Amino acid sequence: MKKDLPWVFSLRTIAVVGASADMRKPAHTVPQYLKEKGYTIIPVNPNADHIFGEKCYSSLRDIPGEIDIVQMFRPSEDIVDFVPDILAVSPKVLWMQLGIEDERVRKEAEAHGIFVVMNKCMMIEHKRLFGD
Repeated sequence: MKKDLPWVFSLRTIAVVGASADMRKPAHTVPQYLKEKGYTIIPVNPNADHIFGEKCYSSLRDIPGEIDIVQMFRPSEDIVDFVPDILAVSPKVLWMQLGIEDERVRKEAEAHGIFVVMNKCMMIEHKRLFGD
């Protein structure tokens, strides 16, 4: 069943794969914006201890508790490598940021009941739907 984007934004816990401490990168500015809007942001980056003032996890499987959205900030060609972890944590949504898409991953995730958004920026969509 297709759901539209406003439904996605009712979910509150976002695991950010590829989160960056570099404030110049979208992998920092987009999750920081969402955190400021009240979302719980869980950074996933094996090379950092803390980002956004939050504990970083090495992988999705290391995160305790439920994850509503897995937000991907990795190159399109790398997304397939994360499928086992994505399926293991079973989020409601897999969001591939602007410029990131993989049809094989979309089909696999949807086959497991995960709603998929590809090639869209979560911050841009949030602002479009709800204003700044």
